[in-house]
Parts: sequence; C-alpha cells; structure tokens
Amino acid sequence: MQPTLQIKKLTDRAALPSYQSEGAAGMDLCACLDSNITLAPGAISLIPTGLAVAIPSGFEGQVRARSGLATKHGIGLPNAPGTIDCDYRGELRVALINLSREPFEITHGMRIAQLVISPVAHATITEVSELSATVRGAGGFGSTGH
Repeated sequence: MQPTLQIKKLTDRAALPSYQSEGAAGMDLCACLDSNITLAPGAISLIPTGLAVAIPSGFEGQVRARSGLATKHGIGLPNAPGTIDCDYRGELRVALINLSREPFEITHGMRIAQLVISPVAHATITEVSELSATVRGAGGFGSTGH
C-alpha cells in the first residue's frame, strides 16, 4: 500500500520534499531559513523546514541524514533516525549535529535530511517471569563477532 502524505506549507518560502531519483527511499527535506545558520564543530541546532505533515495512521516518518552531508562535511542527526509520529501536526524541524572540525553553514533551501515513510507495528505487551532461551542469550555488544 502506498500511503498519502499530506503536507502544509507554513510559509511560502518552504520547499516541498521531493524524491531525487526513481528508486529513492527517502524524500529530501530543505532548510527554511530567514538567515544562514553556522553550525560550529560539535554544535547541535534545530533547523526549521517551514512544513507540517499529516502522516497516515499506521505509518511513521523517519528523518535520516543525507549521506553526502555526512561523508563530505560530518553533518548528521544526533537522534538518527528521528521519528515523526502520525499524530504530530507541528512544524517539522531537523536536529543537525556538526561532527567535523570545521564550521558548516546551512543556507535557505539547502537539502538537510531525508524523510522516509515507514509502516509501524504496535506490539502487544505481555509481562512474563522467564524469557525463552536462545544460543546468544544475554550476550551484548560485540558478542556475535567482530
């Protein structure tokens, strides 16, 4: 099933998200700024998009880093992937972090992140006194190999 994403521009300056290729999983989100933002090394900033969305029930929006910004400039998302719940109707803002050693300038209209619409399953919660055994057991980080 292909969901319909309703989008409301909160300002005429906002850019609608768009898929950049036929096979793209995510649509690019653009910064909607009155003035440029310089993201200092190690800094986190919440970047407005000028958009609000209505994600259909049974789906979520996953906000993910753009690979070019991450690999070329060290710009990522501190909460990757960020989740947009289907009942949220406020402005879509993207938390960006500068993991590089150089300041990075964010400009109006810059593609800053991707939005992927994904199905959501709600689990039934059952409290138990014991969990089923597995070969891995309680082995944590790195317990299954290199």
